[in-house]
Amino acid sequence: MSAGPASRPQAILFDWDNTLVDTWPVIREALNTTLTAYGHEPWSMEEVRARVRKSTRDRFPELFGDQWEEATKLFYSRYDEIHKSKLEPADGAQSMLSRLAELGFYLGVVSNKRGDFLRAEAAHLGWAEYFGALVGATDAPRDKPAREPVDLALAPAGLQPGPEIWFVGDTDIDMECAANARCTGVLIGGHVAETDPVNAHVSHRFADCMALCNFLD
Repeated sequence: MSAGPASRPQAILFDWDNTLVDTWPVIREALNTTLTAYGHEPWSMEEVRARVRKSTRDRFPELFGDQWEEATKLFYSRYDEIHKSKLEPADGAQSMLSRLAELGFYLGVVSNKRGDFLRAEAAHLGWAEYFGALVGATDAPRDKPAREPVDLALAPAGLQPGPEIWFVGDTDIDMECAANARCTGVLIGGHVAETDPVNAHVSHRFADCMALCNFLD
């Protein structure tokens, strides 16, 4: 299936975790290390998938109260120990990014992973060259789903958020971010239930990275 001129975006912004890379096992291990250290029960993988959306500066105060900054340091300390060795590209992500870059699309990332870790992972995979900007948590005044990270990701290309910008992600918070920035929401994978109200912000759905790539090729 080919995309007609009206459906071709000016730029494509991607979520990172579990859109372009599979990091659920890494996130779960680092989170459970932190939860148990502060007297909480560890979370199952199902709980992690359902409850991990926000950045640590938005979510950890809810979990750890006044100790959230210390908890954040512990989380990222454990994450740093394991993330590169366990990092796995999502199926088809490498081929998709290579082809979209060949086609001349401006590509960027907006993630709720801390920015330095995001950029280190992209460099580790050899993907940094594909992106005009890799924007993570704390890089902008507010984190996803706020609009500010989108503005920052588009700035190197001199672009403004709007329907011509596609925001590709796998969760409700990604589609909320797309709506807040007036971008076109593109859902990848099947992690948002059909009954979720956020589906009102979804303009395109794709099963995986290569399905998205084939649509635009």
